[in-house]
Amino acid sequence: MVFRRRDAACALAIVVALAPCARAQTPGQTPADAQALRTAIDDLKKDFEQRLSALETRLAAVEAATKQGAATPAPPAASSATQATSPALAVSPESATGASVTNAKVFNPDMAVIGNFLGAMGHPNVEPANPLRPLPSLEMHESEAAFQAVVDPYARADFFISFGEQGVDLEEGYITFTSLPGGLLTKVGKMRAAFGKVNTLHSHVLPWTDRPMVTNYLVGGEDGIDDAGISVARLIPNPWIFLEATGQVFRGDSGDLQSPLYFATERTHVSYVGHLRGYQDITESTNIDLGVSFSRGFNSAGLAADVDNLTTKLFGVDATLRWKPLQRAIYHSFVLRSEAIWSQREQLNGTQHANGFYASAEYQLGRRWYAGIRFDGSDHADNAALRDTGGSVILTYWPSEFSQVRGQYRRTNYEIGPSANEFLFQFQFSIGAHGAHPF
Repeated sequence: MVFRRRDAACALAIVVALAPCARAQTPGQTPADAQALRTAIDDLKKDFEQRLSALETRLAAVEAATKQGAATPAPPAASSATQATSPALAVSPESATGASVTNAKVFNPDMAVIGNFLGAMGHPNVEPANPLRPLPSLEMHESEAAFQAVVDPYARADFFISFGEQGVDLEEGYITFTSLPGGLLTKVGKMRAAFGKVNTLHSHVLPWTDRPMVTNYLVGGEDGIDDAGISVARLIPNPWIFLEATGQVFRGDSGDLQSPLYFATERTHVSYVGHLRGYQDITESTNIDLGVSFSRGFNSAGLAADVDNLTTKLFGVDATLRWKPLQRAIYHSFVLRSEAIWSQREQLNGTQHANGFYASAEYQLGRRWYAGIRFDGSDHADNAALRDTGGSVILTYWPSEFSQVRGQYRRTNYEIGPSANEFLFQFQFSIGAHGAHPF
């Protein structure tokens, strides 16, 4: 039975009106009888107030759910005493709306868009990796759309779509299985290979406006080793350091389209990548990350002569030292990076043995300011007799964690042609929830 507020008030008035009459003693009754009657009346009032409070709570919940357009299911059948003494059975508006919000989050991935605007001034206006290609003065270099979500308790998916001024490309799109037997972490899809450090990083997380010379010359430029394939990684337990081994098999097409690093003409022309990484904390503020890499695939050097079995092999070592004091972590930090790569490229006129390196340091001056330097040099992959060197000075300002402004002075000494003195500047911004990148 449902009580309205007016009926409840009338009932309460009747009880209050009867109370004085109950206190008047009739002939033959003792004071003990009067006290017992008062106690009964008080118990009746308390019980009535509890019932009224429970019904008002249920009425408020139903009215709130009705206003929000939520359908409220009928409460289960129960005795009137249980309904009166259990207000928790009432449906709250928070539970009615919270379920829909949770379900919406489950079926929608985390989405983000990152803009990367680049500008360049100085002479000559060419790209270091390709002196014949002009470097534009201003360009929206890349806009990256990211979609990331957990597929089920055993896997997650990551998709990164790159929008350039010339077209759209799937930079990465893969599923990661985290609970396979044997402790194997497996990725399937299109992904950046685990070769060294720079090759694994998207452009917007680099500490420079450009990629080092050795990456452009020997590892396929900005695209790098980025291909469809399968990756398997496993931790190697030991009492000394964190150790991880990764093995990958790719389709065999990687690098810049005009001068690809790997080029497959048959299904058997797959490429391979292997990486061994070690990590160790030196102190509570300092850690070191070391790695060795190997890669092999078929190249396009002999296609003009109808030779398709020439290969390219890459060997690399990388080291990263980080310092970040716990008490001043948001104001000061230091990162030292270095990577060296050796290339063996088979060609019709013999094998070219080329090598290159970069070394950079970045110091955090304050909460929003970073300063860095970089030195690099590399042979040309197809002509190891040509070696270019260069250096850069970088200054970065972070207005917030969602935007960044960077300036870089770069000097490049070419083996053939005049040296280049350039000023590069970059504006980056992001919206949405973007997941963390490899550490």
